[in-house]
Amino acid sequence: MTGYADILAAAAATGRRLTRDELLARRQLGEQAADAGYGLRALVGAHLAAARLHWPLTRATDSADSVLAALEQSVDAFAEGYERAQRLAVRQEVAARREFIDDLLYGRGELGRLAERAERFGLRLSYEHAVAVAEGPVPYDEGDAVPRSVEQALVSRFGDRSILLTTKAGRLVCIAAGDEADVLAFFAKQAYAATDGGRIGIGRPQPGLGGVVQSYDEALNVLDLAARLDLDGPVLRAADLLVYPVLTRDRQAMTELVVNTLGPLEAARGGAQPLIETLSVYFDAGCVAAEAARRLSLSVRALTYRLARIHKLTGADPADPVHRYTLQTAVIGARLLGWPTRAF
Repeated sequence: MTGYADILAAAAATGRRLTRDELLARRQLGEQAADAGYGLRALVGAHLAAARLHWPLTRATDSADSVLAALEQSVDAFAEGYERAQRLAVRQEVAARREFIDDLLYGRGELGRLAERAERFGLRLSYEHAVAVAEGPVPYDEGDAVPRSVEQALVSRFGDRSILLTTKAGRLVCIAAGDEADVLAFFAKQAYAATDGGRIGIGRPQPGLGGVVQSYDEALNVLDLAARLDLDGPVLRAADLLVYPVLTRDRQAMTELVVNTLGPLEAARGGAQPLIETLSVYFDAGCVAAEAARRLSLSVRALTYRLARIHKLTGADPADPVHRYTLQTAVIGARLLGWPTRAF
């Protein structure tokens, strides 16, 4: 309130407005008040109370108008400085949060310092954490309506539990304690609705800083697998799909299996792709010919002909249990590796 009473007295006596230096001083005081943590509502009230206390003892209308004009200028300049300081603080907070999230998800930075920063955002890295990632038809930024609506739903349901919701590379990311499976399940439900049927991948709970990185990578890998294999279901969990990382761990071995098992299909009319698709649908249908034919919009006879053609070209019979396992594994490998569209 420094100098405020003098400004009012001068306005009453001379009818003048605030000088440029006085306006600058009010703005600076507003910035200082914001930095000190005072509420704007209380500060405006203090200005009004001071105006009442120091109101000039005169009944002149011109004097009253001058004082009210000075009051308006003072409060406006003060509020401008206050809001400017708040906007700067918000930008700094957003930048610090984004830097922390990048360091957390990529495992960068000194562990002790990162753990301290994590507690500021409600996470204790000594515990297990799991990460869920949701992607929709369009990329999202942190301030968009979709992330805000999901965050509001989480806060309304779970309050101040250790939950961090953010965006990364256009996807929604939710980090929760490893024993809070209901949080990630609820996030998946809300994200699915908010993104109009998006897909959600959930990593396994993992301990420590490296656990957050690992769970995040698992969630991303699940989404990548879902896109490559056209997996059904909006919510996919890494714990349910562990066989696929095993299959792709030795890329050279998988490549050899695909080429040696399915390579002969390239000699077929139309190439290998239609026959690989036939095998994929046949296996997804539980090796029931009638159901596979329905999904492919073929007659059972046409499907049977395709299976016989596959048997003749590859020497592997889809109806034989041993051959079936080899063929199915090779088909999965082909879809994961993008073959035959992508040459080895």
